[in-house]
Amino acid sequence: MTKSETKRPTHALYQVQGDEKARWTRIGAGWMNKDGKGINIVLDSVPLSGRIVLREVTEDGAQEETGGQQ
Repeated sequence: MTKSETKRPTHALYQVQGDEKARWTRIGAGWMNKDGKGINIVLDSVPLSGRIVLREVTEDGAQEETGGQQ
């Protein structure tokens, strides 16, 4: 495990299935690189369908509660 992976993730990855009432399932996390030009991603699972959405993690955790929906 690298140093960047020992800190809290800066981003969360979700599999999104459906459109209007989409189902969001968290599938991984991301850590911003020190130079700010990339993100290291760790996947807990790899979806076979749907789309993957990368969302910035907020301090208040609102993104977690809503599943990243806008």
